[in-house]
Amino acid sequence: MRNTINTTENEETDITNNFGTLYHPKSALVFYETEDYNPDGYVEHFDIDRNGNPINSHPLTLREAQRLSKMLNIQNKKDKDFLRPSGVISETILLIDTSENGKVVWYTKAQERHLLFTEKLSIPNGLANVPPLVWCANKQGMKIFALETDQRPNTDTPLFHAPFFNVYESGSVCMGTVDVNIKSSASLEEFTKKWENYFFNSYFSHLVNSHNPIKGNLVILWKSLIDSKEPFPTDILINSNLTLKNLL
Repeated sequence: MRNTINTTENEETDITNNFGTLYHPKSALVFYETEDYNPDGYVEHFDIDRNGNPINSHPLTLREAQRLSKMLNIQNKKDKDFLRPSGVISETILLIDTSENGKVVWYTKAQERHLLFTEKLSIPNGLANVPPLVWCANKQGMKIFALETDQRPNTDTPLFHAPFFNVYESGSVCMGTVDVNIKSSASLEEFTKKWENYFFNSYFSHLVNSHNPIKGNLVILWKSLIDSKEPFPTDILINSNLTLKNLL
């Protein structure tokens, strides 16, 4: 089936190739019902030809109904699997919301991570120690904040601005050209790991809206920490005036 738009009065342009994944109609179901007080009904199945026209109409067979039921059960299972933990829930998980868009709040302790920077920052890529972090993500986006200690935060724990480029003052992360693709069947562990990888495997490039998240110069900080093995100096973090309660 071809999709077109009119570019002039007598000319059409095929825009099919501008779409993402293409789904082609293969069959159709039509539900019929009588107008009686106790209506009766049946389902008719149509094949769809290459031009998108319904053909070969016939009552829905048992085999076709079983195939449809299997497809629906697979989709239902995917929905139920979303954010389901693979085992015992880690103590680093602070909140799980399994609604359609999903939401997870978790924290990570201070650790060494490989960081990437664009050339214009003149910071070499490499390993550096990062502070404890609080992450808040759904299928579309993420916020990130820093903590002073590795201790598991509670609702009153203060959140500090995350000491990274590409982060808004609100904590939201500018993902740039990163292709965020969170599956509806992603387990809890897949979800959190994928967001951490999105963040640390993309290039840090700029201060968003001139927001400087630390006391001092962020470029100088990361130049000094890359490949130095020095712990992150949490005394330079700036309080965001938010607590964990604001993310829950």
